[in-house]
Order: sequence, then structure tokens, then C-alpha cells
Amino acid sequence: MFWLATLLLFQTPPPVLDLPARNPHTTSADLADGKQLYQGRCAGCHGPEGSGGKGANLAVPVLPRAADDRSLYRIIRYGLPDTEMPGSLMDAREIWQTAAFVRSLGSVSAAPVAGDTRNGERVLRGKAGCLQCHALGNEGGRAGPSLTGIGARRGAAHLRAKIADPASEVHESFRMVQVTTRDGRTVRGTRLNEDSWSIQLRDAAGAFHSLWKEEIAKLVSERRTTMPPYRDRLNEQELTDLVAYLSAERGAQ
Repeated sequence: MFWLATLLLFQTPPPVLDLPARNPHTTSADLADGKQLYQGRCAGCHGPEGSGGKGANLAVPVLPRAADDRSLYRIIRYGLPDTEMPGSLMDAREIWQTAAFVRSLGSVSAAPVAGDTRNGERVLRGKAGCLQCHALGNEGGRAGPSLTGIGARRGAAHLRAKIADPASEVHESFRMVQVTTRDGRTVRGTRLNEDSWSIQLRDAAGAFHSLWKEEIAKLVSERRTTMPPYRDRLNEQELTDLVAYLSAERGAQ
């Protein structure tokens, strides 16, 4: 049983002992230091103003995964499993200072997003055909990321760029994979999960496939997406309205 205990030890982050309930570093000097730390370590994914990009939108009054200071500290320190949010080697004071600055981002009123949300919804359901692949509430497909609450997770600038050119950044969870098995079958689809022994993917028809690695003769992972670029499919007003609608989509409140 020693090997199991050792494995669990290295897989599970150690608990944070004696962690204060409230951030102890919130002075103006702490915020200034936190801003510098954020710009150097966090802005690349979350955006200079925290409005989201590759990472979540942090410029919101309440962070869904970090409603209290302890939760935010733990996320900055250890990251989030099964996401692209890594842990940090900053010391405790630096983590608290970064957390203080992140909290300040949510206290700034977000700039209104221009566009007609009603027309944006028509574009989403009609010309753009977003629900063929994306879920919104209880509607839509499963081939792409869910759009439910997308406005709380991503900023308008990121949404616009992603719709115009989706291939510019492809999340690991939605990479296209082509698998050739030892008996000559070829399966191509979106990778849902992969470990050392198996891989699971969903093909264009929505069928789920799970294969053992020992069955596979060739596996090719592509840095591309099945989502087409919309910069040439939608006119400027349609794109603006679609972004406005998605920015206003905050999920169940």
C-alpha cells in the first residue's frame, strides 16, 4: 500500500494550513505589487484588464470558482485540474497580492458592449448556425464548447476574435484527432479525453468512440478546429450583434 499512498501524495495538492479567511494584503502598495505580478504572470491568458482570452474573464463582481479569498488563493497556488490554469511558485505574500488585484478587476464597471442583442440571437440561431455544435441551455449540440454563461467567462474582444478566426487558438479539449487502428479502421473526431492507455473522441455524426492505445497503429492530433471562420460569412453588423448577444449570456442568475 506504500506505493498507493505515495501516488496519492504527489497527485493531490497539500492542504493550505492556517489560511486566513480574508486576504491580509490589500493595501494600495499591495495592489500595486499585485498588478505587476498579474501583468507578468496572468495577463497573457486573462487579458491586461482581466476581461478574458485564453483564460476566464476575471473582471466580474463574483468569480464562479473563487467566491471567497481562500478559494482564490488556492486556485492561484495550485491551479485548476483538467484546465489550462497552472499552479504558481509565488510565495504566499505574492499570491495574496495577486489575489487582491484580481478582486479589484471585478469592482470596475464593465464597458457596455455595442450591438443589438435581439438581432444577435437571430444570427446565432439562423445564419451562423451556432447551435449545430454548441449548447445553449438545453438546446444545441455537443461538438463544441458550451455557450451557456459564456459572457461571464470570456470578454467581448476575445469572443469577437474567436468567432472571426477560430483556428487562431484551439483548446486542448477540442483538438481534432485522426486514429487508424491496427485492423485498418479510421476514426476522426474531437478528442474528449486521453490518458496513457486509451483515448475517447466524438465524430462529426455525434457518435462516441473509445479505443485502447494498444489497438491503435497511428494517431494524429491536429491543431485545427471544425468551426469555420466567420469573418467572411457575417457582415460587420451581424458579427457585432452576435458578440453583444453572447456577452450578455450569463447563464442562470
